[in-house]
Amino acid sequence: MEFFLDTANLGEIKDAHDLGLLDGVTTNPSLVAKEAKPFLDTIRAICALVGDKPVSAECVERTYDGLVAEGRKLAGIAPNVVVKIPLDLAGLKATRTLADEGIAVNHTLCFSATQALLSAKSGAAFVSPFVGRLDDISATGMDLIKDIRVIYDNYGFSTKILVASVRHPIHVLDAARIGADVATVPFSVFRQLVQHPLTDRGIDRFLADHAKIPRDGA
Repeated sequence: MEFFLDTANLGEIKDAHDLGLLDGVTTNPSLVAKEAKPFLDTIRAICALVGDKPVSAECVERTYDGLVAEGRKLAGIAPNVVVKIPLDLAGLKATRTLADEGIAVNHTLCFSATQALLSAKSGAAFVSPFVGRLDDISATGMDLIKDIRVIYDNYGFSTKILVASVRHPIHVLDAARIGADVATVPFSVFRQLVQHPLTDRGIDRFLADHAKIPRDGA
């Protein structure tokens, strides 16, 4: 499974990239707003930092014509930009146009399996089901991932399932068990994936025992 970082913070992206485990980045207007920097400059800087790895940049236009024009503009920033478009009727129509032009699209705000089916048929490169937001309304977000996986496997769709709105490591674990293609996670969750109290305790014990070993040449 691929790991994307869900952030617009260059420091977090660099830390994850330096580990050699980062496969891409997703952003949205809320995340970019937190950085208090111009939108296009932020996307451009992220693209430069991660090389050829995909970087999702979200459209804010709401009409077909507006989405296509904005999508083309965002795609022109760098070859690794993935245009992020909401999964509604205008978004589906714009996705078909952009995909036919060779522009990769990430369908965001997916909350049903039928939406995901239409996303794949429209030619989207990624579909982003928001599991955490479904959990928030007492639905089970991972049930949606299971349904999408079955549908995509039934018909051989190439659209990647990008699990979004990830709140904790169990979301990542469940997504991996189901066979999702990508999980995009906040930096805090990314760090939690490697943390375990028994690992920390074992390191402390080894270091304490190492301190008791007589020095060479003593």
